[in-house]
Amino acid sequence: MITKIISEEKIQKAKKYVEKGDNFVIVTHVTPDGDALGSSLGLYHFLVEYGKENVTVIVPNDFPQFYKWMRGTKDIIIHEKYPDYAEELIQNADVLFCLDFNDPKRIEKLGGPVVASEARKVMIDHHLNPADFCRVTMSYPEMSSTSEMVFRFICRMGFFDLLNKDAAECIYTGMMTDTGSFTYNSNQPEIYVIISELLKKGIDKDLIYRRVNQVYSESRLRLMGYVLYEKMKVYPESKAALITLTQKELNQFNYVTGDAEGFVNLPLSIEDVEFSVFIREDKDYLKISLRSVGNFPCNLFAEKYFNGGGHKNASGGEFYGSLEQAVAVFEEGLSLFNPNKSEEIKPNE
Repeated sequence: MITKIISEEKIQKAKKYVEKGDNFVIVTHVTPDGDALGSSLGLYHFLVEYGKENVTVIVPNDFPQFYKWMRGTKDIIIHEKYPDYAEELIQNADVLFCLDFNDPKRIEKLGGPVVASEARKVMIDHHLNPADFCRVTMSYPEMSSTSEMVFRFICRMGFFDLLNKDAAECIYTGMMTDTGSFTYNSNQPEIYVIISELLKKGIDKDLIYRRVNQVYSESRLRLMGYVLYEKMKVYPESKAALITLTQKELNQFNYVTGDAEGFVNLPLSIEDVEFSVFIREDKDYLKISLRSVGNFPCNLFAEKYFNGGGHKNASGGEFYGSLEQAVAVFEEGLSLFNPNKSEEIKPNE
């Protein structure tokens, strides 16, 4: 038995959109991760199975190679490559699903077209503080992932039988990756009830784990070795660690999208390290990834110092300035805000 988390009113309203809609577009956030892609493709496969002929997934930019085994990835439209076509699809949509993001700024250049679209918009997300730009907002931060919410949404509409193996593989991938392979934010028993139902659809969870976590390029492995030996700084007195990478260093290892995915988690393997931050140079800004274990709220650190947020143990942010300046901000924040002081930390302190 799975608890009815999403309100019945929202389910019924969105169900009418599904039943009556003709042109569907699914949009997710910039630098799509496993949950963004898994939830989007899970919903995509469901809609196609339902009988909808015009369904498109649009992402702001490209995504890691180790997610491209999922069925449907070849049909995803990347706005960065085909901006005019992507925006035309959004303009012509009558139903627009916004998955795994809570604010138009999270989809960057797609934000304007999405907000301007006259389509019936539905947000399905699990991040705090959703912006008010959709007709139906299903936002539940207590959920492990947006993929879990998509599963619940499909089932609550009464369409579990239309959830095929392709959809199940994508949904499981999103749930797995957004919980660190079920190592954080994954203590709710219902998560494993859902997994058992996905297994009944014929998925091979062991193969999915290998495809995502154990099949990498040589350049990624060499970059990982460099990061661990040269670029990881540990702050024992604060139970914290920092990794930084410049564009020059990334280019040195023939970096492609996704090669640095998961690096932020590496220092958490060190005994007594409870907080890890990864700062990476991107095109126009610095991308900040934050992870923690236990009670330390890395999302509050992200909000306070890096214009970000997210979940208690997994968050992100951004910084406009030099790498040196970002490191200085991190170290200043660490002197006031670290796992040794978890009990003193309060929201918006």
